[in-house]
Amino acid sequence: MKIKTSISLSADLLKAIDEYAREYNNRSEFIEEAVRVFIRQLIRRQQDARDLEIINQHADYLNREAADVLTYQVDL
Repeated sequence: MKIKTSISLSADLLKAIDEYAREYNNRSEFIEEAVRVFIRQLIRRQQDARDLEIINQHADYLNREAADVLTYQVDL
């Protein structure tokens, strides 16, 4: 379901949208896709930040494990 809304955009942004929106049916379709892509990027950044936080919380343990595994290596 589509809901009609009104937004204000700067002239230079609207000009760029018009230039790239030619591949789409209209401005709305282009803007909707652009916003969807941006939201996916935001979600991914949040997931990456959570993952990094978890890794950092366990960094000492993980580093000890990695060092231990390296002691099992043999010279070739």
